[in-house]
Amino acid sequence: MPRSAPDPCPCGRRDPRGAVLAYGGCCGRYLDDFARTPAPDAETLMRSRYTAFVRERADYLLATWHPSHRPERLDFEPGVKWLGLEVRAHVERDAHHAEVEFVARQRSRSGAATRLGERSRFVREEGEGRLLRWYYLDGVMR
Repeated sequence: MPRSAPDPCPCGRRDPRGAVLAYGGCCGRYLDDFARTPAPDAETLMRSRYTAFVRERADYLLATWHPSHRPERLDFEPGVKWLGLEVRAHVERDAHHAEVEFVARQRSRSGAATRLGERSRFVREEGEGRLLRWYYLDGVMR
């Protein structure tokens, strides 16, 4: 029986040959093992959060949102299809502060396409399990 191709990661990160990484080897390890596997940098956290939106994983989104800005709950818009992510910039301000600029594309249930651009701020601090973790603080729409 032919072997099926691995599930591509929604974030679109590519390997050195240009192939999209598989979910399990990319964002899946952070979403599926949050307690022991923190994202190593702000860009990876932002990519994993995009993947969490695609997969409607409110648990991960809330856990990676800094407590000072975290909403009580998160609702997903029914019928939204996420179409892709483009990371435009990743700047580490220092060992504990970073910014990531990105554009995410989506299509609503009605078929209208939207581009969401944001410059997001991230902070790195001790989190659950005493691990240093990156957290999403907030962002400015572009």
